[in-house]
Amino acid sequence: MHSDARRHVVDRLLRAVPGSVALHHDLSTAREGSVRRIARDVSGELDSGTAPLVNDCACCALREDLLPELERLTGSGLTRLAIVELWDSVEPKAMAEVICEHAGLSMEVTGVITAVDPALVLPYLANGDDLAEAGLQAAPTDERTVGDTWVRQLEYAPVLALVHSEEADEQDAALLTQLHPTARHVDADSGELAAAALAGFDVEAAAAAQHPACALLPQEADEHGVSTLVWHRVRPFHPERLYQALEDLSCASARSRGRFWLADRPDTLLSWEAAGGALCVEETGPWLASLPDAAWEMVPPVRRAAAALDWHAEHGDRCQHLVFTSPGLDGEGLVQLLESCLLTDAEYAAGPQAWKRLPAAFDALLDPIH
Repeated sequence: MHSDARRHVVDRLLRAVPGSVALHHDLSTAREGSVRRIARDVSGELDSGTAPLVNDCACCALREDLLPELERLTGSGLTRLAIVELWDSVEPKAMAEVICEHAGLSMEVTGVITAVDPALVLPYLANGDDLAEAGLQAAPTDERTVGDTWVRQLEYAPVLALVHSEEADEQDAALLTQLHPTARHVDADSGELAAAALAGFDVEAAAAAQHPACALLPQEADEHGVSTLVWHRVRPFHPERLYQALEDLSCASARSRGRFWLADRPDTLLSWEAAGGALCVEETGPWLASLPDAAWEMVPPVRRAAAALDWHAEHGDRCQHLVFTSPGLDGEGLVQLLESCLLTDAEYAAGPQAWKRLPAAFDALLDPIH
């Protein structure tokens, strides 16, 4: 989303890595029925062309056109590094997985880097505008917002290339670190950039790091006015009280995410993703505790390991694990609101059969056909 920073980083890579070529698909021309492809090296533009939309979707056109172009570049044997410079609102996860799935002997994904202007982290994160309003919609059905798109670009990449910004301060740096504490930060103008682009990339590990069941969520932090609150409980949420609090909870921080469970849906692992005041709650499969023992063999080891860390004698891996990050975070008020949404002692004592008869407040959100 930080397009100026992205172009700067790509230019630096082209200069730093001999035999490198940048491939960019401009989706801003989608309204005209096609996307524009540009290939360039350190000397300038090599060639350009267009690809027609697929199913009225610019991102689909990008996918269809990307692989043949990469095969053409790498098949020549002259391209050491093909830099896939994604357009503003395209997310790297889908593209990295497509390339890894179809990569042959001639190519592999060697790195995923997100270019960042530190001064723009909070403005983009807090931007709740629809991509359509910002002219960044990738398809007519694209309902993403600027904030949630930007945060996925940020949190997926293991490397963040930071461009120099005179407007950035210590609070911006603290926010960036707390949002993605495991990321490696490199100066876009340093020699580290080329090494990061060629360091290697594990697409399966990257996907696991994003999955709500086993994501490595940030830890508690408080620095330069930016705080991260980690809220971890075992008792289930009362569906109606939580639903009524959703707006306040989603607006309580610049970024929140995690996993949770509802008393009336004890077998369903629910994911929580919020940025810019926009909240996405989704079903992401069963809790392991709800599966028969035989099914555990089909579960990835990383998921089983994550469940073991949260295992409870009565509820298994069911838990509330939510993380909130923001400048000026009201941690005390946030905890009070979250605690008020849990089952009371009396409700909890009534047991699972009684919980299933609680008002199914989330049906409209999770089961729209109802």
